[in-house]
Amino acid sequence: MVEQDLTIEPGSTIGIMGGGQLGRMIALAASNLGYRIAVFCESEDDPATQVCQKAVIAPFNDFLALKKFTSMADVITFEFENVPAEAANFLEAHSLVRPKPKVLAIAQDRILEKTFLNEIGIETAPWAQINQADHISRAMLSLGHDAIFKTARFGYDGKGQATIRGDQALLDTWIAAGKPPSIAEGIVDFACEISVIIARGLDGKTQCYDIAENQHRNHILDTTIAPGRVDFEISEQAKIIAEKIANSLSLVGLIAIEMFVTKDRRILVNEIAPRPHNSGHWTIDACVTSQFEQLVRAICGLPLGSPQRHSNALMRNLLGKDVERWPQIIADGENKLHLYGKRGAPPGRKMGHVTRLFPLSPSWDSVTLDTAMTSIRENS
Repeated sequence: MVEQDLTIEPGSTIGIMGGGQLGRMIALAASNLGYRIAVFCESEDDPATQVCQKAVIAPFNDFLALKKFTSMADVITFEFENVPAEAANFLEAHSLVRPKPKVLAIAQDRILEKTFLNEIGIETAPWAQINQADHISRAMLSLGHDAIFKTARFGYDGKGQATIRGDQALLDTWIAAGKPPSIAEGIVDFACEISVIIARGLDGKTQCYDIAENQHRNHILDTTIAPGRVDFEISEQAKIIAEKIANSLSLVGLIAIEMFVTKDRRILVNEIAPRPHNSGHWTIDACVTSQFEQLVRAICGLPLGSPQRHSNALMRNLLGKDVERWPQIIADGENKLHLYGKRGAPPGRKMGHVTRLFPLSPSWDSVTLDTAMTSIRENS
């Protein structure tokens, strides 16, 4: 379907590909603006199906089901980027899709992603493509003895990744993974990891949220600090990079960009995700417009909302059995608890998150942040 400068008015139906917690929170934000929601997913009890009006339960490669889904929705978006390319292209041929499938294609393949970033002049960690065995020695020669192995596709929360040392280890890891298209990435001595979330509307205007700092546990996001502990110069540079990426993609929607800030003050882009992001959950409680409402505004052709932060915030994920502490968490009136309605809590599964708000300031002083971090960890 040819892209049109259409405004999708309240009362229309937004189709969401994927039924996870991001889809759930998109649906909740959309309902506040008067939209109806249809969800396409593979399980009838996914988090998003619990809060939508219509759902199609089928594999993502079921084209009859996809055709039915297009008849339900006035605009379709994605809550995760690993929707098969064939499905995304089919949707675009039969409906209005925002963001475009080409944006999804870049984000779901590390080789395409890093090539795109480098071609538009954005620095990443050094990397080398691995598609066959004779790429191994060449990759390690360019990167040094140590590197991080990453499969090109379907990697998230540390999946499909391994730190390797030497040619043989890289070869063994690649073979054990099934010899998929992959990359080897140089190890970065970074000072911190930050993320930038930016929305871009139909008119090309953008709105960028304050920089957030991310801390991980077992390769999964544990805590997000907003604002991140970077100075004004780094913050502005990161926002400029984010805007360049959004404009280069001709994005209509929302994109999250993970970046490393090195100890010598370079900014290296690690990954892009053209959808709401775990590191932006704090915006629900701490900003005028949440990342989820902002996505709805963008894909529906509405004016973008203000991303202004009215509080400092800490967001902590509830992983696996962490969710069992919900009575303790909700008993503290300072906690903002968000549960995703998932059944079963295996280790590492994102079951919900908790946000705590603190008085607005341009940056954290160390004593206040230490107290805040202790508070959120003791109470969540």
